[in-house]
Amino acid sequence: MKTTRYTALLLAFVALALPVVAMAQARIARSEFLTYDKREDAKRDIRTNIDKHIAFRPVLQFETEEGTVRRVYEQHIEVPASWNDYNAFLHIEGVGADFTIFVNGKQITSPIDQFTPTDLFISPYLDQGDNIVAVVVVDEPYMALLDEGLKEAEREQFANSYIFAQRRLGIYDFNVRLVPDSLERFAQLRLDILATNDFSTTETIEVGYDIYAPDGKLMEYSVNDYPMEGHSRDTISFRPWIYNSNPNRWSPSNPKLYDLTLYIKLSGILREYIPLKVGFVDYGYNEAGEITAFGKPLTLKKERYNAAKDKATTEREIKALKQRGINCLMPEFPQPDWYYDICDRVGIYVIDCAALSSPSRGDDRSVGGTPANAPELESDYLRRVETMYHRAQNHCSIIAFSLGGDAGNGYNMYRAYELLKSKGDSRAIIYEGADGEWNSDL
Repeated sequence: MKTTRYTALLLAFVALALPVVAMAQARIARSEFLTYDKREDAKRDIRTNIDKHIAFRPVLQFETEEGTVRRVYEQHIEVPASWNDYNAFLHIEGVGADFTIFVNGKQITSPIDQFTPTDLFISPYLDQGDNIVAVVVVDEPYMALLDEGLKEAEREQFANSYIFAQRRLGIYDFNVRLVPDSLERFAQLRLDILATNDFSTTETIEVGYDIYAPDGKLMEYSVNDYPMEGHSRDTISFRPWIYNSNPNRWSPSNPKLYDLTLYIKLSGILREYIPLKVGFVDYGYNEAGEITAFGKPLTLKKERYNAAKDKATTEREIKALKQRGINCLMPEFPQPDWYYDICDRVGIYVIDCAALSSPSRGDDRSVGGTPANAPELESDYLRRVETMYHRAQNHCSIIAFSLGGDAGNGYNMYRAYELLKSKGDSRAIIYEGADGEWNSDL
């Protein structure tokens, strides 16, 4: 097969176990989103008109059964000079196996599990001109142990994987909620936008939003200027009241969604659009161990369900489950973003779950006996849990977060619980494997 200028480097890996080396960690935990160049494209998810969007479909270069490397896929990426004012990100999912990423011969991540859709910040590793991005499939025994027994439907490999470039003065992440006011008369939009200025000089960013009710009525909009120091990030908060909202409270029986669009302006011109669907919800939990919505306990009829082979089949199956009276899905690991979109729109609750499952070792509570109590795996646990939380936290169908499946308990699960608690989210953090210990709210 075709080889590249650093195939020899990868082949050298084959003879060894993938080494634990100091490396840049390009993996980031944030909401999964794209920025569109036009509002109408944002609403319809038309990506062909995005100026700096590249479908990521790397081609198989070689396979091997030696060492820990199994397959290597590569794609050439042309980076023009016009990308100098942009940050480039790689979104990858559907690899079908555990993997790591190389850019121009440099390993930029530790091994990544196959189940969690992942975003990587790759700008520091790109050169102007031709670049090679490689997906190196690995067979690491400890990785297999962390998600033992998990299996997803066979989908098109690298489906929904892409590279896109976003302005260095822009929106890095966001947190959005529609929640009731203290007297439950109407809703308040709690919108926190994490803006970034990756230029070295002070720049002014113009950040705006508008929100439309389910019936199409414009409810609120705002555009504001914010000076930002060079190489800084700051949170920009909006807190408008959204009136006449109680009839639009989201639930499986009333899955009404507001249309929220975030955008930035540069020199007075609208530049980047981020479309969102937002539900009016208020989740929590009570001392009786029940998940609540607007302060009232929910009666849940749950079923484990992971996405099917494609979006259309998944939507059909979710609707069939709802017709059977199922009102809460429990995926076993993070799902494609469209899975949560379907649940928001169709109207069904979700308890999201990190890709952690180690049933064969779960009962061994000695240090290192279960992976959950192996401190050297702490970073792997925290990355999986934090990525799970951030990429889907804004979906109104998600009523709670699970630390994992049958994965035992110990130091790593304690730290994972503390990490999610630090986010300040009102939704329950649950873990059946806690077995009565403190690292589960229910």
